[in-house]
Amino acid sequence: MIQCGDNSVTLYLSYVESVTHEEQTSVLLPEGLVLVEDFVSPEEEAVLLSAIDWSSTNDDITAQKALKHRRVKHYGFEFRYDNNNVDKDKPLPAGLPEECLPVLERCVSSEHISMMPDQLTVNQYESGQGIPPHVDTHSAFEDTILSLSLGAKTVMDFRHPDGRVVAVVLPGRSLLVMKGESRYLWTHGITPRKFDMVPACDPQSSARSRPDLGTQSSLTLSRRGTRTSFTFRKIRHEPCRCAFPSACDSRGAPSTPSPALPPSPPTLPCCRADAARLEEEYVHRVYDAIASHFSSTRHSPWPRVCHFLASLPPGSVLADVGCGNGKYLGVNPDVIAVGCDRSGALIQICAERGFHAFVSDALSVPLRTASCDACISIAVIHHFSTQERRLAAVRELVRLLKPGGRALIYVWAFEQEYNKQKSKYLKESNKEHQGNHSPTSEDSQEPHGKSSIHISSHLEDSCRPDDSMTDVSRVTDGKLSVHTNRTAFNTQDLLVPWHLKEGKKRDDEESGDSSKKGKSKEKNKKTSHNSCSASSLNPKTDPSPGSGSRLDTSDAAHIPDCKPSPSGNTTQTSSSTVKSELESSPAPVFHRYYHVFQQGELEQLCAQVNGVKVQSSYHDQGNWCVILQKDGL
Repeated sequence: MIQCGDNSVTLYLSYVESVTHEEQTSVLLPEGLVLVEDFVSPEEEAVLLSAIDWSSTNDDITAQKALKHRRVKHYGFEFRYDNNNVDKDKPLPAGLPEECLPVLERCVSSEHISMMPDQLTVNQYESGQGIPPHVDTHSAFEDTILSLSLGAKTVMDFRHPDGRVVAVVLPGRSLLVMKGESRYLWTHGITPRKFDMVPACDPQSSARSRPDLGTQSSLTLSRRGTRTSFTFRKIRHEPCRCAFPSACDSRGAPSTPSPALPPSPPTLPCCRADAARLEEEYVHRVYDAIASHFSSTRHSPWPRVCHFLASLPPGSVLADVGCGNGKYLGVNPDVIAVGCDRSGALIQICAERGFHAFVSDALSVPLRTASCDACISIAVIHHFSTQERRLAAVRELVRLLKPGGRALIYVWAFEQEYNKQKSKYLKESNKEHQGNHSPTSEDSQEPHGKSSIHISSHLEDSCRPDDSMTDVSRVTDGKLSVHTNRTAFNTQDLLVPWHLKEGKKRDDEESGDSSKKGKSKEKNKKTSHNSCSASSLNPKTDPSPGSGSRLDTSDAAHIPDCKPSPSGNTTQTSSSTVKSELESSPAPVFHRYYHVFQQGELEQLCAQVNGVKVQSSYHDQGNWCVILQKDGL
């Protein structure tokens, strides 16, 4: 305690003794993918960038377009986003810039490509922009595709249909060569964000492998800058005869995928490693990808959470574990609030709002034991995929509490109808059917129409509900349904889609996309201090907290789109012909894993933690909630 004028100021010091980490591993690059660093010199880079005249207004020469989220020019042939192809009979008046010829000749002599490209797409991305996962249209272009990165570095994610993901750092002046499997089968995309996690030093890796960014021990944040990509391709004049017919539009596969399930149906985990992989794929990566859109729908604090926060004495230390965009960090300005979240993109939003927050896993929070007067975990624990991990998350909250400290936990409820009252989540269904639904800024999305995926029918004994509960965790015939919007749950473990609602067409091709994608508005509703008015503390006026969102990222209200969208692939979406680059188009669909809690399950989970008691529990608009208190000294 120090005295500052007439005010007493309390300083809290905390430190980290150690942080557990996985052993560093390397991952193989996708078959046929080669990354050549420093392929062009700084002088060549400057020449290439100066060759692109963005001030030109003659769209007929280079098909230049000022798209909503980037600038693009086409040379040789224009890639058309209305049909995901090129008009091979209508070449553009201007061929490839002559400044590119020395680079392309070097590509041929180095055997990166066997023939000179005749089509070039130049994209310019500012910080925070990206491109959704896609595969270049098979029938439009020959096998090899070259992508030259100029300017700032970025991280590109390659995704196999079986669920494997390889993150590749693309330094400035590097050349990416995609052939064979990496070109035809793997999708590639860039998550829209302003920072990337990259190795702190240049790793020593072979040409066929790269450090796994998920286990790299020495990582640092790299701020994105302006990146310009030159993507060179050769127009195809004969049908594609690749070895991947399931993904080839020349062999009957649609260039625009129909509404589909995730490319590789996940199975319920049978070990800790499986659980971590499931959550990484269907929780962590999803919320990093949708962070901006998600944050724009999460700005109204829930009244009963506000009531808990308002009850804390001035000067209390509060930890919001899974703080999302930080909407609860400013509710009570008299407490010392710090947040953590698994999503770096959401933590960036917290920082922009002036909140104290850091990236952390909810199972290993780098705060000193018994350092917090209160903790909140709002819509987080239901994203852990085994009972063992859900229990560990509760134990971690209790570890942070001082003796006598309290924790508030919210999880999504299996019982969306309770005491003969439907949650607003179910009530909105009737409004939609009557055509009266008017979505608010809290809108989230759900799939429209039902689909299912195959999933392993066995569950670990530790994952089964207590015998006193109805066992709905098992699913018949080994299938797990993708949850249908505004309906009651019929199983506890499920995938919930998020439609990346952008409002405008993304025009997202860095290299000719085989499917349409939506683009995030990069729109964050910025708030200085979230507060709850007296009226909003009345549960009857609650606009519905809905359910939670994700592991270490805050709540999801689960309110649907104003215009239903079909459920879709995690990496590809349906497409429709549009009349202009600014017309609406279907958006990407990301699938999120949830375990919805039955009545009494959350209390039973907390009862397994020593040194803590359940002070109260309640049902709040489709969520089960408990307040825990740690035993005193």
